[in-house]
Amino acid sequence: MSDAANAVWVMAEQFEGKLKGVSFELLARGRKLADKLGTSLVSILIGHAVSGADMERLIKQGADAVYAVQDPKLACFVCETYAQVLEKLIRDYKPAILLAAATSSGRTLMPYTAIKVHTGLTADCTELDIEEGTGNLLQTRPAIGGNIMATIKTPDHRPQLATVRPKSSRPLPFDDSRKGEIRLIPYDPTLSGKGVEVMGLRREESGGAQLEEADVIVAGGRGLKKGENFALIHKLAGTLNAINGAAAVGASRDAVDRAWVSYPHQIGLSGKTVSPKVYIAAGISGAIQHLAGIKTSETIVSINIDPDANLHKLADLAIVGDVFQVIPELQKRLEARLGGK
Repeated sequence: MSDAANAVWVMAEQFEGKLKGVSFELLARGRKLADKLGTSLVSILIGHAVSGADMERLIKQGADAVYAVQDPKLACFVCETYAQVLEKLIRDYKPAILLAAATSSGRTLMPYTAIKVHTGLTADCTELDIEEGTGNLLQTRPAIGGNIMATIKTPDHRPQLATVRPKSSRPLPFDDSRKGEIRLIPYDPTLSGKGVEVMGLRREESGGAQLEEADVIVAGGRGLKKGENFALIHKLAGTLNAINGAAAVGASRDAVDRAWVSYPHQIGLSGKTVSPKVYIAAGISGAIQHLAGIKTSETIVSINIDPDANLHKLADLAIVGDVFQVIPELQKRLEARLGGK
């Protein structure tokens, strides 16, 4: 089954030998497409020191096969090298579809690869489907600043390439009964890129969880009125981080456009898609672009003085109240709980 041409491929991502969560999100996307096409789903892993147990987990969570190219020279992501490895795999095995996450590495690797194999690429997709009768991949993404949703297809070239927003889908459940092939493909050192040498890595100090990985997000919007008031959001997120260990600060596009907080905190179609256990929105009215970025959150709490705010309609808990009264009260109660630990 895994040898069949026209398979659906999804890129697994790793860092320091550990698979990233987005690897399993893509399997959920790819599984639906492969089932519709009646073909196999292959997880492509380029990296170093990923364990056999982690590769098996890719099978247990949706893949029919794992094609792994591992070597110390592949430990760090270098676009030219990864693209040359991926190009060879594509030419050898001829997949119909290749998906990657719209992460910093996916957004770099996929355009480079698309040019090398002479095919199209649709970036930052939020929805994917198969066109009846043709088998073409229907790739839906926001366009014109997120004001419309465009559906794009690549009818004349293969493979069809797309990047998918992280946290826009949930991984499939672990199924211990699933069986599949793990194919270890030797690394060809002649594919090593000559233009980049990795001298070392510097970790970013965030003071909290990464936004996409956070269990709890506290986000602020235009209702905070000025940048100085974003201190309320940072303080609340810090307290929740001390309690929960995985809290982060988010923001609406309005808040970022006003330079109250930096772009990496922006949530929505023009920012990041998130899926925390708890999403607390303070003073965010709920533009459609923002709602699309949080729709997979488990619990949404909206705090807004406007009873007709769009976000109230989506929220699991809608608090109609002044953020400058609600947030300090919530802060006080959380600090009391933290002090009681």
